[in-house]
Amino acid sequence: MPVKKGVKRSRAATTGGSGGKRPKLIVSSPGVTRTKEAGIVLTFGQGDVGQLGLGEDIMERMRPALVPVLKDIVDVCAGGMHTTCLSSSGEVITFGCNDEGGLGRETSEEGSEFKPGKVELVGKAIQITAGDSHSAVLLDDGRVFAWGSFRDSVGAMGLTLNGIEKSPVEILPGFTVVKIASGSDHLVMLTNEGQLFTCGCGEQGQLGRIPERGANRKARQGLTHLLKPEVVKFKPRLKPVFEDVWAGSYCTFAKERLNGQIYVFGLNNHNQLGFKNDGEQSMYFQPVISQPLSEKKVIKVCVGQHHTIVLDNEGLLYSLGRKEYGRLGLGELCPDAEAPVLIPALKDKKCVDIACGTSVSFAVTDKGEAFSWGMGTSGQLGTGDEADVYEPHLIGGKQLENRKVVQVSAGGQHTVLLATNSEGNSS
Repeated sequence: MPVKKGVKRSRAATTGGSGGKRPKLIVSSPGVTRTKEAGIVLTFGQGDVGQLGLGEDIMERMRPALVPVLKDIVDVCAGGMHTTCLSSSGEVITFGCNDEGGLGRETSEEGSEFKPGKVELVGKAIQITAGDSHSAVLLDDGRVFAWGSFRDSVGAMGLTLNGIEKSPVEILPGFTVVKIASGSDHLVMLTNEGQLFTCGCGEQGQLGRIPERGANRKARQGLTHLLKPEVVKFKPRLKPVFEDVWAGSYCTFAKERLNGQIYVFGLNNHNQLGFKNDGEQSMYFQPVISQPLSEKKVIKVCVGQHHTIVLDNEGLLYSLGRKEYGRLGLGELCPDAEAPVLIPALKDKKCVDIACGTSVSFAVTDKGEAFSWGMGTSGQLGTGDEADVYEPHLIGGKQLENRKVVQVSAGGQHTVLLATNSEGNSS
């Protein structure tokens, strides 16, 4: 049952639900605890349902445009057709499509979804995520709240067993979460004991805990097994403790704490999990180790529909998966990448952030530069036209003059940048 607003909620005496059998391990995800600069928000691409936050009259922007009302923002996340922002004070602001509750707030007033609006929460948010039709937040006390709906091949699944949730509801009570990650239609939660909990659509194996025969709503347990968050289990002799997690459109990646091994599960039809699809198995419903990715010192993974971009601890980028439209950044004549391939155009840059959309990719350097490549049809690359880009291209524009980009996020047909001015101020 969701916590009523204004009601003080007591925390469980012990977290993890292990009944004292498992030693308590404190895991702090570097993806959340890193220092974040407060800045302004720039958007570009398609804005037909308000996802650019620029008002009802702006349907498209081919270059980065300033969202004027947003200041002191420390995190941005582009969903399928909506945008979520986190302020330095822990407030969450949303705008865009609200058909299935993805904004987490009332938008009955005409045009209100086109303007940034605050989501009412019971605490201070420290991380945000967004999928196609859902959003989630992690509070500073380790609680997770979400709203909207997951979808599968049939249609809307709901967010919980109560159906679509149009305002925030608590997702994993009794556990302390240190990081969350959203795929298109699934949510992954990393606890302070290094465990993974998942919920949402499991048709491609992205939940990592349900066999293929039970991974759809027509199975014996129906939606219960999918929408109720449950732990991803491992054999007793393994019991990996995770320190980081990332979710792609239809897959999940998790980094083991002790040796940095990367566990993966979900769709691998174009080798996006880091190893070759042999034609016999294109989906993995249980976690497996991706040896090619484990050999890299991975600090972030982003996944589009059929491709993956990997950032290592030296700021180098690798791509793998499907080549079409230039999404790999390896040139127009490159083949599909069956294993991680260094992106040569950025080998002399130190990258600090990455993002993927369906068929697009982005990188941010330590100098505040933003690069884009891939499908140009929606204007999502910020190049000023709709041509496909086969190698990383520096994003320019008036709004980027004297500003440093510090973060990028890519949605279905739009892109969001977090930027500061050259002195690091948020104006």
